Amino acid sequence: MMLKTLGLSGALAATAVGSAAWAGGVPTTVLEEVTVTGKLDRLYGTPVSASQGVVGSEQLNARPVLRAGELLEVVPGLIVTQHSGDGKANQYFLRGFNLDHGTDLATSVDGVPVNMPTHGHGQGYTDINFVIPELMQSIEYRKGTYYAETGNFSAAGAVDMRYRRSLDAPMVVLEAGEDSYMRSLIAGSSEVGGGELLVGLDYALIDGPWQLEENYRKRNGLLRYSRDTAEGSFTLTAQGYEGEWRSTDQIPLRAVQSGLIDRFGAVDPTDGGDSHRYSLSADWTGSLGRGRSKALLYAVDYDLDLISNFSYFMDAENGDQFEQVDQRRVYGGEFSWVAGFELFGRPQELLTGVQVRHDDIEKVGLYRTVARERFDTTREDAVRQTSVGVYASVDTRWTDHVRTTVGLRADRFDFDVDAGLAENSGQANDSIASPKFSLVLGPWSKTEFFFNAGKGFHSNDARGTTITVDPTDGVTPADKVDALVDATGMDVGLRTALLPNTQFSVSLWSLKLDSELLFVGDAGTTEASRASERRGVEAAVIWNPLRWLIVDADLAWSRSRFSDYDPAGSRIPGAVENVASVGLAVDHPSGWFGGARFRHFGAAPLVEDNHVRSESTTLVNLEAGYRFWKRYKISAAVYNVFDSEDNDITYFYESQLAGETAPVEDIHFHPVEPRTVRVTLTASF
Repeated sequence: MMLKTLGLSGALAATAVGSAAWAGGVPTTVLEEVTVTGKLDRLYGTPVSASQGVVGSEQLNARPVLRAGELLEVVPGLIVTQHSGDGKANQYFLRGFNLDHGTDLATSVDGVPVNMPTHGHGQGYTDINFVIPELMQSIEYRKGTYYAETGNFSAAGAVDMRYRRSLDAPMVVLEAGEDSYMRSLIAGSSEVGGGELLVGLDYALIDGPWQLEENYRKRNGLLRYSRDTAEGSFTLTAQGYEGEWRSTDQIPLRAVQSGLIDRFGAVDPTDGGDSHRYSLSADWTGSLGRGRSKALLYAVDYDLDLISNFSYFMDAENGDQFEQVDQRRVYGGEFSWVAGFELFGRPQELLTGVQVRHDDIEKVGLYRTVARERFDTTREDAVRQTSVGVYASVDTRWTDHVRTTVGLRADRFDFDVDAGLAENSGQANDSIASPKFSLVLGPWSKTEFFFNAGKGFHSNDARGTTITVDPTDGVTPADKVDALVDATGMDVGLRTALLPNTQFSVSLWSLKLDSELLFVGDAGTTEASRASERRGVEAAVIWNPLRWLIVDADLAWSRSRFSDYDPAGSRIPGAVENVASVGLAVDHPSGWFGGARFRHFGAAPLVEDNHVRSESTTLVNLEAGYRFWKRYKISAAVYNVFDSEDNDITYFYESQLAGETAPVEDIHFHPVEPRTVRVTLTASF
């Protein structure tokens, strides 16, 4: 069995090595995959921190995942949940952040950014439902603020998902399971014009365990042409996604305890949505002068129409349902160049790059609705937002055991808001500089030590930079927000292969955010939160006791606090304090294969004074299968093996049910799905 082993942060699969390799849309010194046959007896790659890594297709294929978004849980310490219909973007938790739908976690696919700034539902909205899991080649992650290549939304980390160039053979995948789950995938590749043409078509129907059948229809398509050139490669990728669904949003605990609704019931049966994402991208790598260069161009057409109701009947006459609309086109690109040279007799590597993005948001709107019918417009705006980032870093190897990376990034944002309420229209701009530094010592006895420090940032909703009055009443004065928010981070860590057949990494980190300012899409206004400070410990281990068995474990603990005084308290609502994940992957020569995953995330404060807290969530998923006749395999997966009644997410806020005379503060939750069985048949030709 060929094992791709990770020497960077403990998750199973790929590692990286060498210089002038490519991932995330830019060149870097840590991303060229190598295949390692045998044991984890040495360190691979040249990472700049203990908090980065690359996970390859072997682990991605071995992980039982209930929904596509859970692929990102290969990032140690990252939790992916859902609080609404499966067609909506997932909820993400990492490094003491409730990242909502993506703020502070920069996510891209083949270098094309997924996060949506100035979004109708939430800043940095990250929907990866368009991803086809079986066609993923690798996932690269970088946690922290120490990498010159990563810009907006990357304070907690950055993730890049990479598609394959080709398949060994055409494949058909058929899946079926409980609650009317059905999915089919047809994919294959062939040589065309001296290159590889990869095609994938994916369709799924999901009702889920909810009393209100979800009726989620998902259609994905991928067309990807790759060709090697004399000095590099060229890739052209087209993707398309369409989905529509009905939602069972979070529900109030009191309604379940009183017997008014079931744990899997809904308060408003008309919630739901539809979305599409079509994209075209082209990237090229090749020689330029004394170095290597990469260019990427992309265009995205995106639409979301989302109907939600989180507080029910605080408006006793019409109810509290609202509609959020986001219609935009995104254009962008980047160019980077990396070259080696010598200075004072020491080997150096220079990386430079520029990134440009323009969001032409035709409509970003918030409306009042009854059973999906609009009766009032809270706000309806058009926004044009442009960002330009330039960066450079120098990697220096001072001795065989000492190397440094020093980087600097500069970003400028321009906003042009054409608001439905004239008083909130206007233009704004802002700039920010982000220095970076990394020190790597070793290896000694198969052990390396890391120190990292740097600044990052996230942008706020453009509408908050020009707002003057509350759009809900058109009269109440509203304060403008800073367009860009500083984040300052630090990491100390190590990685080691000292123990036989084992690699281990650990990092101690801290992160300060000047302000957790954000646009509240559910209300149509911008709220200024307070400055914050987070710190924590992350540890990861991978163990390969047998050629056909790999065990991995990740542990993360964090402490999150507002850093200024307020009598309301210092806790950050939704900040999960501990995360644990343990898994194994089996690929036996007899043909049997499978995987198991224990997944736990701990309690979190739900209010600033910590008097209300969520409960912890623990799940176990299993998958087992058999390969036969070299062309077929069948497997069965059991999700939530012990039928846990824990929650995917928990909130605390006011709501009012029909028949109640006043709003009630209560816990609102979205339950994990009950024990679910799915069977998969795969045929290769």
